[in-house]
Amino acid sequence: MPHHTPLIATLVSAFVLAFVAGMLAQRLRLSPIVGYLLAGVLIGPFTPGIVADQAIAPELSELGVILLMFGVGLHFSLGDLLEVKAIAIPGAVGQILLATVLGMGMGWLLGWPLGAGLVFGIALSTASTVVLLRALEERRLLETTRGRIAIGWLIVEDLAMVLALVLLPALSGLLGGHADPAAGERGIGLALAITFGKVAAFIAFMLIVGRRVIPWLLERTAGVGSRELFTLSVLAIALGVAYASAMLFGVSFALGAFFAGMVLNESKLSHQAANDSLPFRDAFAVLFFVSVGMLFDPKILLNQPLAVIGVFLIITIGKSLGALAIVRAFRRPPEVALTIATALAQIGEFSFILAGLGVELGLLPKEGRDLILAGAILSICANPLLFAALDRWQTRRDAAAAAKAEPEEEEVAPGPPLPEGDHIVLVGFGRVGSLVGQRLHDAGRPLALIETNRDHLEQARALGIAGVLGNAAAEGVLDDAHVTTARALLVAMPQILEAGQIVKRARALNPSIAVLARAHSDADVAYLLGCGADAAIMGEREIARSMCDSVGGLDRYFARKQEPDFLGPASAA
Repeated sequence: MPHHTPLIATLVSAFVLAFVAGMLAQRLRLSPIVGYLLAGVLIGPFTPGIVADQAIAPELSELGVILLMFGVGLHFSLGDLLEVKAIAIPGAVGQILLATVLGMGMGWLLGWPLGAGLVFGIALSTASTVVLLRALEERRLLETTRGRIAIGWLIVEDLAMVLALVLLPALSGLLGGHADPAAGERGIGLALAITFGKVAAFIAFMLIVGRRVIPWLLERTAGVGSRELFTLSVLAIALGVAYASAMLFGVSFALGAFFAGMVLNESKLSHQAANDSLPFRDAFAVLFFVSVGMLFDPKILLNQPLAVIGVFLIITIGKSLGALAIVRAFRRPPEVALTIATALAQIGEFSFILAGLGVELGLLPKEGRDLILAGAILSICANPLLFAALDRWQTRRDAAAAAKAEPEEEEVAPGPPLPEGDHIVLVGFGRVGSLVGQRLHDAGRPLALIETNRDHLEQARALGIAGVLGNAAAEGVLDDAHVTTARALLVAMPQILEAGQIVKRARALNPSIAVLARAHSDADVAYLLGCGADAAIMGEREIARSMCDSVGGLDRYFARKQEPDFLGPASAA
């Protein structure tokens, strides 16, 4: 059996180099996406050394697109959009138009036809979902006014890009690309009508049939009790709907996957589906970014440095100034406008998908794709620096304003106030943490929850439990929960390595705090105790102890059952 095949070689080289480059980028305080793109450049045909298979990589990239769009659909919330629709919808549309015009101007300067400039401009108008959400999460801004506006803005951009993916193939011939032969025979108007008809039929089918069948199928699979079958069902739904939508309705894989995720989001098992599919989505998303990097020719940096700089300025300055002006026009505070402008000063996934489609349709020259990739890499690298500058400005402004705060930007999310001393800090409100939190709260113990999942935090707050949204291992989050004055810390999250870092950080902040952590094995217990936990509780041991303790109760029950005055289980209690 041969040990070297193109598929295995491509996967191994992509994953290994992506891991190394991603770790290096993380060390340099850059987004790991930069590392993944650079890994693709290293194994691409334009650099010496390992060259991955150029036929297999695009197909792996297509899987990445499907799972990326499925993830976007899983997190798509119409409620979140409607909450900030008054500013997010006109703001996003206005910024897309501005960036598109700037991109068309750049294309005109480069001598490109109108269609190329249009695709180029649209590709520069949309921000990366991954980069934006991670930046907001790191600064614990997801629940603030500015965080909600940024997310709503991003949803509108994503929907606009989905529409662009649908329309471009139908309009390709009119814009100067490869014309659809069927469109030429029927006319552009009829071709567009047929395209919209297919999309409308697909959407209707998903809303009428899909929203009933998909949640039902997921619930039936969950009832079987097999975790691997449940995970497999989620992947089958994502990939199956995407493929069927392309084969039966002629819509893109991306649109099919997006609607599969959106329909699945309505199921009560959507959070479990999102969690179970996350490793696969992350892995194939990495392959997507690596395959995009393989298409990038670094020579563009030397051959057209002015064009690269121009693209970078459109993304980081042109888009940002447009967003800043729009938000300020809606009379929002400066910090809201600056946060949104900074968060949107980058491009990512949809830009690559649009660029690839533009080249495939003959609308965009390969040079345009290289400029988009260069702009994406540079803007993603610059985005943390822009946020750092914003953080410094915010710190100086807060110091100057002292206790004075903008009423419109109150960053305290709805919920009970956090206790400030002699309380218990609980990390995680999942399957175990929710039981712990509810019992402590019912017992009247003062409790402060730290949770990374917004929905879980909202469930806790609905019960009256105070909480903080964020990762307890991140800088400052434990301080927000007043861990320095807490009586105890309970780490109920299942991620052991992250739990160990939380224990170390809490012990450094409050040496006298009592720390209990959740473990899954003897090795986990030893690791957590080594990190400073006072006790590590392993689920299997507690189940065994409880069952042994119950044996005594059973013995008493059966002994009492032999007595003539036995009335049932209640009398034996």
